[in-house]
Amino acid sequence: MTSAEIVQAAAALKQGWLVAFPTETVYGLGADAENPEAVARIYRAKGRPADHPLIVHISTAEVVDQWAREVPDYARTLAHDFWPGPMTLIFSRSSRAGDCVTGGQDTVGLRVPSNEIAQNLLAEFERLGGFGVAAPSANRFGKVSPTTAAAVREELNEYLDFSDIVLDGEQSEVGIESTIIDCTAEAPRILRPGAITAEMIERSTGLRVKDADTTIRVSGSLDSHYAPRATVVLNEKALPGDGLIALSTEATEEGVVRLAAPKTTADYAKQLYAALRKADELGLSRVVAITPDGDDIAVAIVDRLRRASF
Repeated sequence: MTSAEIVQAAAALKQGWLVAFPTETVYGLGADAENPEAVARIYRAKGRPADHPLIVHISTAEVVDQWAREVPDYARTLAHDFWPGPMTLIFSRSSRAGDCVTGGQDTVGLRVPSNEIAQNLLAEFERLGGFGVAAPSANRFGKVSPTTAAAVREELNEYLDFSDIVLDGEQSEVGIESTIIDCTAEAPRILRPGAITAEMIERSTGLRVKDADTTIRVSGSLDSHYAPRATVVLNEKALPGDGLIALSTEATEEGVVRLAAPKTTADYAKQLYAALRKADELGLSRVVAITPDGDDIAVAIVDRLRRASF
């Protein structure tokens, strides 16, 4: 990825076009977060409900106060410890955060991605006078998130304008979406699990993570989400003709199509969405996923698979 391509993409964002770009979690479909018309194009391209909020990507934690009305001390600690990285923080919104990115709520989600291309794009966009890029995952709403530029093009090409840009980076390192943490209460609450776990949050803040009993709407919170065309079933015996996603310790029976055999839970997360997409490419009608155990990123993997199988 050249600096000229980054400059071109940042200029396209400033002019109201869409830019798909890699992050360490999944690829995002970005627009100027302060341009309602551009943000509306994200919703049309994705087929996304208008009341479903977007995450605003910013270059550094110093920009948080531009978007948030109240930032508790524990949120600043989390930002210090885990940004740039796969974590989204939810705050009471400032006047800068319009309804177009908040879904009409009084809260806004902010994230500082660690991917180098994303970082350079955001920095260049801010150099041009921008303050944040609204970017959900670059796929049709409810479908499997893309972890490569090729998957973005396959999913969205027919919905993008000729002036929109897809930045081509490597496969996303984490492979599943960011942890979303509600920072509007006295203690943090996880609204969507991810690579930043409850244990990590509690160790960072010294506070116990509360149950996510909230009316705040966030990305990926619907019962059915992250779903391929194939039917996904969990922890059943794979039959001949089925696809199988499981840790490498799980044997592949005769006639079963092995879609992924990761050695660790981190590898499982990185390979998950590509495996689900492969099932559709192969025309499989059923995918069996054997869910991993643990309180690390396995929690997020199980969350995504449960929604995919709903």
